[in-house]
Amino acid sequence: MPAYAVLGAQWGDEGKGKIVDFLARDANIVARFAGGNNAGHTVVNDQGTFGFHLIPCGVLWPQTLNLIGNGVVVDPDILLQEIDELRERGIDIADRIILSERAHLIMPWHVRLDELAEISRGERAIGTTGKGIGPAYSDKAARTGVRAADLLDIEALLPRLDDILEYNNAVITKVFDGEAIDRDEVFEKCRQWGERLARYIGPVEKIANQALAAGQHVLLEGAQGVLLDLDHGTYPFVTSSNPTIGGASVGMGISPTHLTGITGVFKAYSTRVGSGPLPSELMDETGETIRNLAQEFGTTTGRPRRVGWFDAVAAKYSALINGYTSAVLTRLDVLDGFESVKICTGYVTDDGEEIPDFPGGVAALEKCRPVYEVVPGWDEPTASVRRLEDLPAEARAYVDRIQELIDCPIDVISTGPHRDETILVRALIDA
Repeated sequence: MPAYAVLGAQWGDEGKGKIVDFLARDANIVARFAGGNNAGHTVVNDQGTFGFHLIPCGVLWPQTLNLIGNGVVVDPDILLQEIDELRERGIDIADRIILSERAHLIMPWHVRLDELAEISRGERAIGTTGKGIGPAYSDKAARTGVRAADLLDIEALLPRLDDILEYNNAVITKVFDGEAIDRDEVFEKCRQWGERLARYIGPVEKIANQALAAGQHVLLEGAQGVLLDLDHGTYPFVTSSNPTIGGASVGMGISPTHLTGITGVFKAYSTRVGSGPLPSELMDETGETIRNLAQEFGTTTGRPRRVGWFDAVAAKYSALINGYTSAVLTRLDVLDGFESVKICTGYVTDDGEEIPDFPGGVAALEKCRPVYEVVPGWDEPTASVRRLEDLPAEARAYVDRIQELIDCPIDVISTGPHRDETILVRALIDA
């Protein structure tokens, strides 16, 4: 009953898309379990470059069935757009993608409320993508959401939509002084969504469990990063779902007993998009150099990512709450040519107080200053290296030191964006 989870182990943007695509060759099912189209996964292979926001990265392997779980919030327009774009590129996934009937939908008022709320926060903005993710999850918790299954019975949905719109339009117009959502436009949109999406909506949880019972390999694809988790991340500068391993079980409707492997994907340095603490952030020329070398700009938003050295304190906390059985290190090639490289191995306050663990409160974390360990850099390139023994000695030492600090074996090292630019130290999916 092998299920394997691939999680972003930092603040997101670690390169999970490439890793899922790389591992999907050995998977029967690839399943997305959390987040929405605020996530962006880039895949580069012989077929070209692909950017996914909702569709699991397994679609580029013809043998995989791709599931969108109940833990995902789905913008139907974005999902249909991605399906159409793949078809235009000669990849028809009509029979290889299923959307959970329990997945909540991002409705037009969610996007409007997200934008208006972020504007109203001014300097206290939390850095949302403005795509309606938070409001959709809020409605889910408030039991006023719309689920994919509701599109299969439009006549039953329409009376509910009247009540939901009445409330949300009152908030939009009276609290934020915004423009109300047009009722007839929403109704027509729902009809169109229902007509096009009906063929894709199904009992994802049943399908996943049947596959596991049959001994098939199910690869669970995370979105964002665990340090953006609603419960375990740097609250309130977090996402609205649970990108941690607990979210994988809840967001796909499978038992934790099915989990055979839990892989944390770490970038060789740290990045973050939006507001919130980043203790090892580089506000100097080095940070700008890394950002430009790596093209650290959001796949979904295009926003420049904040950059810092690898944070082992945050990484150890990430490993603690997820129990990684394996780790992946990506973007190692970005650090090629640096005379020295730093690793944040501890925190200290301005008063000299040592902070041994990753703080649970954002105010405490914002007071933390990094304590660095400096390791030698390497002149020989790691870009495109495919064998561990071909890494420069200093690069190998850097990988080994991170592995020691997070107390988890690094079994895959990414040395470039292409699927094949990968060092496989140990197979993550059992044959």
